[in-house]
Amino acid sequence: MTQDEKITDIEGWCIEHRITEVECLVPDISGIARGKILPTEKFLKGLKADSHRMPESMFTQTVTGDFPETDGLVSVVDRDVVMRPDPATIRPVPWYEEPTAQVICDCFYTDGDAVEISSRHVLREVLALYENKGWKPVVAPEVEMYLVQKNIDPDYPLAPPVGRSGRQETGRQAFGIDAANEFDAVFEDVYDYCDAERIDIDTLNHEGGAAQMEVNFLHGEALDLADQVFLFKRTLRQTAINHDVYATFMAKPMQQESGSALHIHQSLYDIESGNNVFSDEAGQNTTLFLSYLAGLQTYAPLMMPLFAPNVNSYRRFTYEEAPINTHWGVDNRSCGLRIPRSEPSARRIENRLPGADVNPYLAIAGTLACGYLGMIENLAPTEEEKGNAYILPKHLPTHLSDALKRFEQNESVRGVLGDRFVDLYCIVKREEQITYDQVISSWEREHLLLNV
Repeated sequence: MTQDEKITDIEGWCIEHRITEVECLVPDISGIARGKILPTEKFLKGLKADSHRMPESMFTQTVTGDFPETDGLVSVVDRDVVMRPDPATIRPVPWYEEPTAQVICDCFYTDGDAVEISSRHVLREVLALYENKGWKPVVAPEVEMYLVQKNIDPDYPLAPPVGRSGRQETGRQAFGIDAANEFDAVFEDVYDYCDAERIDIDTLNHEGGAAQMEVNFLHGEALDLADQVFLFKRTLRQTAINHDVYATFMAKPMQQESGSALHIHQSLYDIESGNNVFSDEAGQNTTLFLSYLAGLQTYAPLMMPLFAPNVNSYRRFTYEEAPINTHWGVDNRSCGLRIPRSEPSARRIENRLPGADVNPYLAIAGTLACGYLGMIENLAPTEEEKGNAYILPKHLPTHLSDALKRFEQNESVRGVLGDRFVDLYCIVKREEQITYDQVISSWEREHLLLNV
C-alpha cells in the first residue's frame, strides 16, 4: 500500500466514524504511549504534508521522564522524526464522549529511513528475518495484572480494592469465579471497549494474588498482537480509573503477593504451505522445533532486559511461582519454557519468563529472536524436565544491572536487534537504575534510622 493509499484509507475511516480528534500514538522504549493529539482536520492535513513530527530524543526518554546523555556512545541528534500512522491500527477511543480515534504510528527520518531505535521497528526487523526464511510466527500473549486501591501517595504500599461485596480480598482466590465477579463492572466495560477497538481478548480468570487477574489473547500475527497488548494496557488503566481504582502491570507490585507475567505462546508456520513446522505428519517434534526451543534456552537469559526491563522486574523471580531457569517440559508450569499439550497443528512453546511490565513489541521481538538464532545455529535443547524446576539452580540474572551486561556483550543478540538499539536500550535502562539507586526506601528508614 502506497503512502497516498494509506492516507485515503485513514481519511475515509475518520469521515465514516465522524471523528473530531485523533491521538497519534508511538510506543517508546518502555512501551509508554507518546505522541500528539490533534483535531481531525489538522491531523488529515498533516498526513498529506507528511508534517506530523516529534523529536528523536523521545526514544531515549526513561520511565522517570529523564533524557540520559548519549553523545559518544550512541549518536542521537535531537532532530525531528516523522510520524506516519499505520492505517491497520486506527481504532476508536471508546471511553471518550467525543468521537475520538487512536492510531499507532511508525517513525521515519526525513530522508525516508526508518527509525531503527523504535521498538515497533525492532519487531518488524525480526519478523523480516523469519519472512526471508519462508516462516511466519504466530503468537498468543497472556497478560496478568492487579486491580488496586487508588494510591495517591507512593510512599504507602498498595492494597486490594473494595469489590462489589463491599469488602477487600484477604486471601488468594486463584481461578475463583465469585472473586473475579467482584469486579464485573470493570471488566464488562473492558470487554465492550476491546470489542470496539478490535482487541481480541479471549478468556478472563482470577489469578493467585488478591485482585490479580489474567486476560488471554487469541493467537495471531506478532505485530498485530503487540499492537493489541499495547492498546489493551492503556484501555484497562483508563477503565479502572473510571471505576475509581487503579490497574497496574508492575511485575511485582505487592510484597506478599505473586508477581504478574506476560506469557508468550509462539508457534511457527511455513508461509507457502501453511503447515505448523514445529510438528511433522506423525505429530512428532521436528528438528526446527527442537532448535527453536534450544535457542530460547540459550539466548533467553541474555534477552532478560527485554523480558524484565525494570528494577522492579527482578523482584518477581523471588516468588515461588515465577520461573527461575530455562528448563523445558511438556505441560510443566514450573519450567521457564512450557510445551502445552495440543494437536500437532497447534504445537507451540510458552515463554513464561516475561513480566507484565514489558514493552510488548520488544518482549515478542526478543522471544522470536531467541528461537530464530536457535534454528539458524542448529542448536540442540537439553532433556525434558519432568520434575519441579523451581528447586533447580537459578541461571537467570538477579538484577537489571547484571542482565544489561549479558545483553550488550553478546554479538548474536546485537546481530538480530541492531547495535544502535542495543546500545541505546542499555543507556536508558542504566539511567533508570542510577535514579532508582538514589532513592531511600521505607525499609531503610524503618530498620536503619534508629538501629545502626
